Amino acid sequence: MRKLPEFLGFVAVVQGVAGLVAEFSDWRWGLVQRIGLLDGRELYASVCLLILGGALFAAAERLKSG
Repeated sequence: MRKLPEFLGFVAVVQGVAGLVAEFSDWRWGLVQRIGLLDGRELYASVCLLILGGALFAAAERLKSG
């Protein structure tokens, strides 16, 4: 049961880091840059993905211990 939150957390963290790297460099990759709805808000979306990834990892740990 905890594999899904761990996997989704990993994907969210990777996409958040990719968004931050793309925001501060010219290296354009990741899901955040491809969504037109987020134009101008890529930095905020990337930080939110990092927070979501951390929350999913915490949920996976909670499932493991409980």
